[in-house]
Amino acid sequence: MNNPSQTATLTAGSQSRPYPHSSRADRRSSGTEALAGRPGGPIAGLVSPATARRAVFFALLLVGWEALSRFGPWPDYLLPGPVAVGASLAEGIRSGVFVRGAASSLLRLVVGYGISLIGGVGLGLLLARFRGLRETLGTLMVGLQALPSVCWLPLAILWFGLSERAIVFVVVMGSLFSIVLGVRDGIANTPPVFVKAARNLGASGWRLYVEVVLPAAFPTVLAGLKQGWAFAWRSLMAAELLYYSLSLGNLLQTGRDLNDAARVMAVMVLIVAIGVAFNQWIFAPLERRVATRWGLGAAGA
Repeated sequence: MNNPSQTATLTAGSQSRPYPHSSRADRRSSGTEALAGRPGGPIAGLVSPATARRAVFFALLLVGWEALSRFGPWPDYLLPGPVAVGASLAEGIRSGVFVRGAASSLLRLVVGYGISLIGGVGLGLLLARFRGLRETLGTLMVGLQALPSVCWLPLAILWFGLSERAIVFVVVMGSLFSIVLGVRDGIANTPPVFVKAARNLGASGWRLYVEVVLPAAFPTVLAGLKQGWAFAWRSLMAAELLYYSLSLGNLLQTGRDLNDAARVMAVMVLIVAIGVAFNQWIFAPLERRVATRWGLGAAGA
């Protein structure tokens, strides 16, 4: 039997130390859980572990950027810090220039991507349906997808001049081929057992495509649509650099002409923010929904 005095001493010691029997790793784990808001932490339920990690990463990134701007080898007019860039971004939004430029760019993006979406899905279905087209036009599509979209810009200027149609043309050519190949590959990779089972149950013709093939191909098709959107966004920025109308691409060029690096970086931050917003609000929820419905596992945040 233990001595009562020893038991009391051990109990008191355990209460005085926060982690009486835990190792250093246990203590680190417990601290991380508290920071991440897990049960028992001081900010439990407020932030997820992923959000906490992102917040710490970006905070360190901003601190490092500001320190490099202030104490690095480059003058601040070449490498402005996040404070100066943030001030330029706030001024651009307050004056309305950045808002009007973003609206103009997004309108072109919607028009160009919409044309690519309609044409790309149609061409992809034709390539998947007819073997002769796959062996001829499909090969051409694979080759053209490797061509950087900015290479279409000189031809677009020759055909349409420096106009809205030239920019939309470059956007279409930048995203069309990814959508076509995504649709083609999605349908081509449909498990044959799905098609056989559907035919045994009496499905054929358009019902086989609409009710079996297209739903099975949709995860791959969605990946093609997302890649096409990313290429459309990049193509738009490249085309707008040469077109003198209010847009995000033109704001980049104007900042360079004025030797204003803070303004250039502010526009870049805005472009990245719009791209992330589209991904988080449109494609990421759609991917999670598809992954859940198709039993492909939870999509990453």
